[in-house]
Amino acid sequence: MLKNYFKIAIAVLKRRKFFTFISLFGISFTLTILIVATAFIDNATSDNYPEVNRDRSLYITSVQEKGLKNHSQMNSPASFYYLDRYVSTLKTPVKVAISSFYAVTNAYINNKRLAINLKYTNDEFWDVFQYKFIEGKPYTLQQINNGEHVAVISEDTKRDYFGDLPTVVGKYIEADNVQYRVAGVVKSVPVTMPLSYADLYVPYTVSKTDYRQKTLMGNYTAVMMAATKADVPKMKEEYAAIVAKIKPDDKEYDEFISIADTYVASFIRNSPLGSSDESGISKLVMAASIFLLFFMLLPTLNLVNINISRIMERSSEIGVRKAFGASSSTLVGQFIVENLILTFLGCIIGIIISFIILQLMNNTNMIANMHLTINGTVLLYSMAACIIFGLISGVYPAWRMSRLQVVTALKSQ
Repeated sequence: MLKNYFKIAIAVLKRRKFFTFISLFGISFTLTILIVATAFIDNATSDNYPEVNRDRSLYITSVQEKGLKNHSQMNSPASFYYLDRYVSTLKTPVKVAISSFYAVTNAYINNKRLAINLKYTNDEFWDVFQYKFIEGKPYTLQQINNGEHVAVISEDTKRDYFGDLPTVVGKYIEADNVQYRVAGVVKSVPVTMPLSYADLYVPYTVSKTDYRQKTLMGNYTAVMMAATKADVPKMKEEYAAIVAKIKPDDKEYDEFISIADTYVASFIRNSPLGSSDESGISKLVMAASIFLLFFMLLPTLNLVNINISRIMERSSEIGVRKAFGASSSTLVGQFIVENLILTFLGCIIGIIISFIILQLMNNTNMIANMHLTINGTVLLYSMAACIIFGLISGVYPAWRMSRLQVVTALKSQ
């Protein structure tokens, strides 16, 4: 029976090629957008190089001072002093990576300006983030304490600054009028990972700003890594207990707030969707769900209209089959199967187009060092979307068809 349905579906698709093209285009275009967007989201939120320990880590990206009486507040990244004194001393984390947000500095090669993104770090930064060292190694705690001008550079920076030299360990790179001796070269990180991305990594002790200043706010972030994923809740509670005891810097404010979040929640909390009381993940999920609903609704309505037109053209066929005893449920089942076949063809085309687009984006290096793929999760959601497309856009037209009276259907011949 399914074989016959398939043959009939192919014949119907060939009968009105323009309608078939419009249907397949709507399905494949919608799925292509969903697959490519999901690939971006999956790449940004998954445990990818070098942030492979996200599942057992908590992120501190901001602190807040709030005035309860005048309803004022001040938000900022944390200071190195705060993170070193209050976070590094916690018992649950096995390692605490402290680093600044990257900032653009200038380097000059043959009188040509080269923009270099610089990041200051502590020594445990290299334990929490698992960088792949192409050559050399990270700078040590001793070198940090000594205030040595050493650096780790990215593979892209090695190519742009030193050219085709086989090795650059021990050589010097100058940025912002300061010379640093290269200790190691790491595989480059995409800019979509701001906590680990940089062109040039140097010890926090060589910063031109005073990292020892006793203030709570600054330009640093921290990543606390637990021994196991099971220790993450305990680590979160321990941090919350410490924060509850801290008083704001400014007497104008009454409350100091800082929350250790998971990777995704840490960024959403600092967006308009988040707040000090709520991470904003639930709002994001709701907004994304509404967007997807309306995004899929438009091609679905288009398919419903096309399917109704297609079915009405076959009213005489429906009338003949009803006259020979075909039940409404049989006819409904046939048309739903036909529509599912159409949507699966659109799905296959969408997956192929998505694969081509992602390969083009990877090959052209549209986002430097980011490699996008269609993984199993993305493919599963795509297939689920196909089923939803087929059912939603096929059920109503099939029901309309089943309501046709035999005489009415035959008269429309």
